[in-house]
Amino acid sequence: MHPQAAAALRLQRRAPLTIDNLPAVRESMRAATRDEVGPGPSVPVADVPGGRRYGADGPAVIVYAHGGGWALGDLDTHDGLCRTLAAATGCPVLSVDYRRPPEHPYPAPLDDVSRAVAGVRAEGRRIVLAGDSAGGHLAAAAARRERDAGRPVAAQVLICPVISPATDYPPLDEFGLHRDEMRFFWDVYAPVRTHEDLDLFAADLRKLPPAIVISAGLDILGPEAERYAEALLEAGVPTTAVRYAGLPHNFVRKLAVFDAARAAIAQIAALLPPLVQ
Repeated sequence: MHPQAAAALRLQRRAPLTIDNLPAVRESMRAATRDEVGPGPSVPVADVPGGRRYGADGPAVIVYAHGGGWALGDLDTHDGLCRTLAAATGCPVLSVDYRRPPEHPYPAPLDDVSRAVAGVRAEGRRIVLAGDSAGGHLAAAAARRERDAGRPVAAQVLICPVISPATDYPPLDEFGLHRDEMRFFWDVYAPVRTHEDLDLFAADLRKLPPAIVISAGLDILGPEAERYAEALLEAGVPTTAVRYAGLPHNFVRKLAVFDAARAAIAQIAALLPPLVQ
């Protein structure tokens, strides 16, 4: 385990994740954001219909779906990450304020991401779909929707993404994200899981946009993220997969904690330009 990961886990405080306790868990994630993420760089920021936009002009717009198991997280918990991504890539970032379960289960969150993509497309801009954790699942599913509609986006950036409700998660609970938490998140997001939007392994992966997939070595989602990257490659999709050993789930968001978070953002910024020119 990376020393910074060990230090972060010692400081972590976890509230029981239940429907009744969900408001408190949401607030605890917001309250921890200042210490975990930090303020991020100064970039132009504007609240817009359906989300928040960061940065000015650039070769493409990054439509970003925040993580948090679909049910947690919001524009503020990912403000620092989106600021950093906009500054590093030189691309404006549209952070989507999607509706969250259990109040709004599937397909509402995914529909909101697709609606944001449609709004950017109306501007005549190239589009990158990106997200972390559950937001990575939304980004990948939205990219497939766009391909199926004959409107493929330029690229997809998947950070520690959720991939499939059928995954047998490895026993890495002590390093952050728990297996029972993922089961809770799937239960509130999609109690019925028959649609191909939900199990990304079950979808046709051919002709999807080029992908950048970031995984973490101590993340219960790491193996499925890496298998998804392999499946994309087997389907002929240009894919760069990067595994950060010794780090927990979604370390990239915790810019104030992990040096590797900034390294991962820098790597994304270096890999993206050829895909959006």
